Amino acid sequence: MRCCTVLGMLLASLTPLSDAAAEVITWKASGKGGAIAAGKMNSAAAGIQILGEGGNAADAAVATLLALSVTDYGSFAIGGEVPFIIYDARQQEVKVLSGLGSAPLDPAAIDWFYENGIPAKGSMKSPPVPGAVDLCVTALKLYGTMSFEQVAQPMLTLLDSGQEPWHADLLKTIQKLVERERETNGSRVEKLTAVRDRFYKGDIADELEAWYIESGALLRKSDLAAHTTRVEDPVSVNYRGYTVYKCGPWTQGPYLCQTLRLLEGFDLQQMKHLSPDYIHVVIEALKLALADRDEYYGDPRFVEVPLQQLLSDEYTSLRQTLIDMQHASQERRPGDPYGLLPLKEQAAQKDSTAKIPVQDTTTCVVADRWGNVVAATPSCNLVGNKPGPSGVTQGNRLRSLNTTAGHPNRIEPGKRPRITLTPTLVLKDGKPVIAISVAGGDLQDQTTLNVLLNHIEFGMLPAQAVTAARFNTYHHQNSFDPNPDREAAFVGAGKMRVQEGVPESVRKALSARGHEVDATKNPIAHPIMIYIDHETGLFHAAGDPNAGRHAAALK
Repeated sequence: MRCCTVLGMLLASLTPLSDAAAEVITWKASGKGGAIAAGKMNSAAAGIQILGEGGNAADAAVATLLALSVTDYGSFAIGGEVPFIIYDARQQEVKVLSGLGSAPLDPAAIDWFYENGIPAKGSMKSPPVPGAVDLCVTALKLYGTMSFEQVAQPMLTLLDSGQEPWHADLLKTIQKLVERERETNGSRVEKLTAVRDRFYKGDIADELEAWYIESGALLRKSDLAAHTTRVEDPVSVNYRGYTVYKCGPWTQGPYLCQTLRLLEGFDLQQMKHLSPDYIHVVIEALKLALADRDEYYGDPRFVEVPLQQLLSDEYTSLRQTLIDMQHASQERRPGDPYGLLPLKEQAAQKDSTAKIPVQDTTTCVVADRWGNVVAATPSCNLVGNKPGPSGVTQGNRLRSLNTTAGHPNRIEPGKRPRITLTPTLVLKDGKPVIAISVAGGDLQDQTTLNVLLNHIEFGMLPAQAVTAARFNTYHHQNSFDPNPDREAAFVGAGKMRVQEGVPESVRKALSARGHEVDATKNPIAHPIMIYIDHETGLFHAAGDPNAGRHAAALK
């Protein structure tokens, strides 16, 4: 476990990596003892340290998430949210943990949004209940082996360095949680429950409520006390012998499943990677699935989301006929899954001119030597919000709701926003083989699709899959624009983007089909990936180095 000693020294010193450590944590890694990919270097160090100390994937994922709230602050914060998918090797099943808080429970608070609008550019009016802390505790309870104190140690080391003014405040808050775990008598689960309760029901909740009132926020202690991390079944589809698992329609995740179903009808391998035909058909399939996302998705506790129909053979076949291989669609085209019709009558969209600020997300995937695998996508969407006296920062995720009458994603008391955060797990022959997490708002599942097809269709391992040239469409509504006129939230009809690695000849061919093509030298979203080779026993992990991702593995 030499690598873990080096990583422990790294976390303790917080100095630049030595040459020896640099061999352990770069942007790619392979090994047989487990692997992790995440955001900043010290977050990957936290996770691999826990794996090296005998923790499992859930333990390491929680340690990584806690560290990310410090290392990747701005992209994530402890007051944020974390959709979390896990393959549990003991039960041989995939489960989703909804680490997402909801809108305030008080109807008067919700009335405020209908009277004043949901703030589009950042406000303490717009945070949901903080979900990250309960997500971490729930993951440890149900799937972990370690104490909260053990997995929080890397985070405490980072905070103790005091590099930011709020570090001391958050350090004190996390120490309170560790203190509560130590002083509580009972089982491990009872101790972890006490940790959770001090944050959501105890003196920390009192501090948060006082801050909410002072800052004009609409959340209250009763909202914190009512919060719970829901454990749900995932949404899944089979594609070319792989089973792809996503979170439910309180995220955008199921539209990746819809896109894969549409692409089943096309021979992508024969088209060749990054050919005009390949990029065109993927973009056109994405447009159709995104239109259904914008039309039908919302918190399924409040609205009926017709997922069974949206993923059905009959509906898929109807929608496939809308893909014209020679012409790019310029229209937003949701279907009618209830009437099983390929198109729903729709008003003409208009490209948005709104300037909606978006603060990015970060990433975490972990696999251990016992067969457990986690994919999580932590975020907070701060957009100007600052830490409170407890060191907790909250974001603006309620911007992903709207006030549109009858819309499935309209704001209601206790409702979760339909978020973009969307981790991915993939099984083949009943065994986990792929975990993907991507930062990048509406780009997340578009980039996931790029990376996933790079492996399934073209055999790329993670290091190649996350660095190959990517592409995306803007032909969808902006998930961060709460405009009650949903057609006015549409980003750009027919607009798409490619990285400069896509040849000029391909771009011209796409333009000839009606795509409005832009090219960029910058990363399109920030992907990470783990692939598990069950024949060799190797874990291959990688994150796009141009997007600031890091990976590590135990040998």
